Amino acid sequence: MIKLLAITAAFLSVGTQTSTKVVMPALPENTVKPISIYDFKVPALDGGTIDFAAFKGKKILIVNTASQCGYTPQYEGLEKLYETYKEKLVIVGFPANNFGAQEPGTNSEIKEFCKKNYGVSFPMAAKVSVKGDDMAAIYQWLTNKSENGVMDADIKWNFGKFLLDENGNLITYFPSKITPMSDEITSKL
Repeated sequence: MIKLLAITAAFLSVGTQTSTKVVMPALPENTVKPISIYDFKVPALDGGTIDFAAFKGKKILIVNTASQCGYTPQYEGLEKLYETYKEKLVIVGFPANNFGAQEPGTNSEIKEFCKKNYGVSFPMAAKVSVKGDDMAAIYQWLTNKSENGVMDADIKWNFGKFLLDENGNLITYFPSKITPMSDEITSKL
């Protein structure tokens, strides 16, 4: 038995040494920074993928959401905004638990909550982090002028909103208190 283990260990060692000489390691997923919002593909809340390239020609409103926040009723306004302007606007919600632990649910729990309570039909991404060391790449792009070319933004709470134009350029950032159907947002659509 010991002899068999020694032979197996030697074989694995040789196989590992050989594979490192022959096979190049894969580059980290985010080695090349996206230069446009259209370069992003993110996991969807329902398990699929949201490909931002599919939104070319429409304005995009990106919102960090939470199910247990004082601003949670904005889901209703977001759905109304989406239904009213969906020919020229797409809304993408990003559930995040960064502020007050107000989004503790799993992706399936969040999906159920949004559908049952607010009839959300706009695309929802899988739960991400929108702040800190584990910030999602798309939020790094949205919040850094060095990446988006327009502005730096500091997300201070849930339901912050980034508006992008039909060409994928960042227009502006709206803090949580700006409601989805407000003139500040609808005047830019």
